[in-house]
Amino acid sequence: GNGSMIIKEGELEKRSDNLLQLWKKKTCVLTKDSLTIYANTQRRSKSKELTLQSIKTVDCVEHTGKFTYFTIVTKDNKEIDFRCPAEHNCWSTMILMALIDFQNQKAIQDFKTRQINDSASPGKERRMARAP
Repeated sequence: GNGSMIIKEGELEKRSDNLLQLWKKKTCVLTKDSLTIYANTQRRSKSKELTLQSIKTVDCVEHTGKFTYFTIVTKDNKEIDFRCPAEHNCWSTMILMALIDFQNQKAIQDFKTRQINDSASPGKERRMARAP
């Protein structure tokens, strides 16, 4: 959401989806629950918001002399290619770390929900009833 703390912001180049596959500079903002890609530096128009919920993995990190390339794979198996200058290769790491954090938080929530559901199951109440 909007109140999310910004983990990283700056410029990333994204490969366009069309046939020309040109690299376009985008302003990107990573928070603990999404990566928002703006069409331009003014950040007026969002061109894409990738929620961490929708990302499967950060893949194919490749270093050439000049750039670090990486691919975000979404849960519906879309691949979005990015690159940034080699010295800023922490973008892929930061996104991956945010994704792992997000998945861990979600696993903890799911676990807590399961525990609550389990404790409400009739089997436990019967055991409780037998207790002195």
